[in-house]
Amino acid sequence: MAERWTPNTWRSKPVKQMPIYADQAKLRAAEQRLASYPPLVFAGEARRLKSSLADVAAGNGFLLQGGDCAESFAEFHPNNIRDTFRVLLQMAVVLTFGGSTPVVKVGRMAGQFAKPRSTDTETIDGVELPSYRGDIINGFDFDPASREPDPDRMVQSYNQSAATLNLLRAFSQGGYADLHQVHRWNLGFVERSPAGERYRDLADRLDETLNFMAACGITAATTPQLRETDFFTSHEALLLPYEEALTRVDSTTGDWYDVSAHMLWIGDRTRQPDHAHVEFLRGVKNPIGLKCGPTSDPDELIRLIDMLNPANEPGRLTLIARMGYEKVQDKLPALIRKVQREGRVVVWACDPMHGNTIKSSTGYKTRPFDRILSEVKDFFSVHQAEGTHPGGVHFELTGQDVTECTGGAQAITDHALAKRYHTHCDPRLNASQALELAFLIAEGLKRSRQQSDRDRRIAAAE
Repeated sequence: MAERWTPNTWRSKPVKQMPIYADQAKLRAAEQRLASYPPLVFAGEARRLKSSLADVAAGNGFLLQGGDCAESFAEFHPNNIRDTFRVLLQMAVVLTFGGSTPVVKVGRMAGQFAKPRSTDTETIDGVELPSYRGDIINGFDFDPASREPDPDRMVQSYNQSAATLNLLRAFSQGGYADLHQVHRWNLGFVERSPAGERYRDLADRLDETLNFMAACGITAATTPQLRETDFFTSHEALLLPYEEALTRVDSTTGDWYDVSAHMLWIGDRTRQPDHAHVEFLRGVKNPIGLKCGPTSDPDELIRLIDMLNPANEPGRLTLIARMGYEKVQDKLPALIRKVQREGRVVVWACDPMHGNTIKSSTGYKTRPFDRILSEVKDFFSVHQAEGTHPGGVHFELTGQDVTECTGGAQAITDHALAKRYHTHCDPRLNASQALELAFLIAEGLKRSRQQSDRDRRIAAAE
């Protein structure tokens, strides 16, 4: 029998990656303010996402999860929100049309402010200060005042998330996501890139399809799915005081939901079964994710699955593999086989970003595009070999014309990184690189579907 859960039982557990606030009274005041604020998302929306992810777990869909590595206060602007949303729409169209697969769209947006760090402090020119942990905790500037954790930043994060969600809902339901607008999404520097050219060709074919459907009486006026889209939000549930303050009882079911986002995930650094982050997320009813790194043990993974999804509910749990391009073939199969043997129902997704971070020759932290692509390809090939469904991808990306990840069709070099290196934390794919990956993934989905169809025909013949 599992111990009784409440939103604050995590406080009795060991905890990692948590800031130390000097002013506890100020922290309590910020938590109380947040607890009195309206929900950012609604329980019914989280249940709708879980239903869509259940289809993915059954092999009938694909999860596209992407957005900023860490949202910032300084870059909060409607154009940035629009551009990230736009590139996710473009990727979803490529995956849906090219891979003939329904796509579940989940943004790393409206709450992705906190970041785990490898060390508690950093030293520059002999000065040691607390590490930057995301704008929800402290500031990016390297000075004592900025690096001091400030609870009021949680309130500012809530306000920015609310405004971001308001705009995302307008974009997804107000006509911007209309499939008849696919050409208009291809603006700016992406249009001039090789991926932009491929996208124009696909958009032309989609236009022909939509014109045929219109001739048959199927239009945006008669079919809302053509002019609207479901778009969900997610972030790593790292800063637990913030998450607890935004956890509420759903009036229709009596269940607890974390209303800071539709989906929350546990990072590779905080997935210890007896620690605070697992304890907190086991009790909320949102769909949740669990990062699985190269040190993940198959038996411990089953233990975590049973803690986080004891009812084995489809759509509840997404396992996000982030192995590093050299380790996928070696580490991932054992995890998949164990989960399959034990009969656990999960969505398998690939995070090809976090295991492939290196320091460039020019001193910038970067991620080589070819390593990102290699991890995605190996993720697909392992699932094909195991007879399981490669259910999704998880990217750090932006709609801006940044130069943070090397390579791709743009052939960004180490020396070009300095041109537009804008991230506050980890390097992100730019819109052109993200779209390029979407075409490559669509080809993998198409091959996977063809293989499944062949297997079904063979099984029926036997």
